[in-house]
Amino acid sequence: MTQALPKLVTFEEFANWKPDNGWYELHKGTIVERSQPLGEHEDIVGFLVEKLVTEYTRLNLPYRIPKTVLVKPPESESAYSPDVLLLNRPNLATEPRWKNQSTVSYGESIPLVVEVVSTNWRDDYLDKAGDYEEIGIPEYWIVDDLGLGGRRFIGNPKQPTISIYQLVEGEYQVSQFRKGDRIISPTFPELNLTVQEIFDAGLQS
Repeated sequence: MTQALPKLVTFEEFANWKPDNGWYELHKGTIVERSQPLGEHEDIVGFLVEKLVTEYTRLNLPYRIPKTVLVKPPESESAYSPDVLLLNRPNLATEPRWKNQSTVSYGESIPLVVEVVSTNWRDDYLDKAGDYEEIGIPEYWIVDDLGLGGRRFIGNPKQPTISIYQLVEGEYQVSQFRKGDRIISPTFPELNLTVQEIFDAGLQS
């Protein structure tokens, strides 16, 4: 649901307004209230967090997955709250909005980000992909377990797909994985995880 406001707002106005309860993002100056995710969506997010935490802990990497942190493109009045955000903790000292606004804007601070697709799939495939590329986030996963995305993104006929965008010379190159495929993650090349395992996490009772 988009909030009815008399004008577009800046990020600073949004950050000062943002209440503690609710789930809000800023899309090109417009405040958007995201709906409460359904159970399957939350199961997939939780499963991915468990697997990524296990992997970066095993490798002794200085990463952390926070609960609520905003990602702000430097040249846009937007701010996103990803489903999974991997932070490179040593780089947070260079982030000007980190301490007071829990916000990051530098690709060096964000090794990987994950969005699990819901009905607003255009946000993930269009707006966020472009903004995450602009920020310089090295790796971006779009987990489309219901095959909701447009055919130009996931093929025709549409089918459940995980798209992994890797930053190559400043531009995203996408690899897609389906059914029994093993995920190939540039950030975690030894990650032993299949598409089906991720999708099945959302089906468990």
